[in-house]
Amino acid sequence: MKITAHVLDGHTLDIRPAPREREWMDRTDQRYAYRCLPLDMANAYGWELLCQTGFHAEWDGGDALEAVRVLPDPGTAAPALSHFGYGVLTFHVPCLLRTDPGVELMATAPLNRPKDGIAALTGLVETDWSPYTFTMNWKFTRPGRVRFDAGEPFCHLLPLQRALLADARAEWRPISETPDLDEQHRRWTASRGHFLEDLPKPDSDAAREQWQRGYFRGVDMHGCPAEGHRVKLRLPNFVRGGE
Repeated sequence: MKITAHVLDGHTLDIRPAPREREWMDRTDQRYAYRCLPLDMANAYGWELLCQTGFHAEWDGGDALEAVRVLPDPGTAAPALSHFGYGVLTFHVPCLLRTDPGVELMATAPLNRPKDGIAALTGLVETDWSPYTFTMNWKFTRPGRVRFDAGEPFCHLLPLQRALLADARAEWRPISETPDLDEQHRRWTASRGHFLEDLPKPDSDAAREQWQRGYFRGVDMHGCPAEGHRVKLRLPNFVRGGE
């Protein structure tokens, strides 16, 4: 799969593979938040667009364009403006993104980066054919002021194969109809209960282990390794093409 960012003439683009680190996760005791492998892997699943300058934005609660005020840092131009009204802050993406046939991009919030007072809106763009740029929009969740720093991500790009959803089948069934899965789940539930019960006991195996590692190791309750299991994800940087 190839993704090309056609940067508009006269503009520059700050884009990077999303890092696994999060400041709030770093602050957890012994950085235990990183023990959650699904969370850790999702952090790095895609690319981030970064603010090139810092600014504040304010919303007074009204619906008009003027209800959102953007206040750039001195001597800079803010990368966002009020374009739609209704408490929406709009970032222009200074490039036209193209992907392989059948691959589209989801433009969404920087993953696992909660931001107080404002929430990102998600868009799905058919970047395999579109000659049109798109915007990244955030909606204030209440009147007030928010801050975006230079270098802070404002958009997360996630490639998706259109056929995966178009051809999807979805069903539900009682877990008891799949006896092996049911038995493994019961064993895991029991082991989890015992682990949590023993965790406060200083001399217990649970206290020494601190956390259960079955999913992290990629083995099921029979000890069988999962094919394709990953604990790290490294995506390529965008490099200058066409030379």
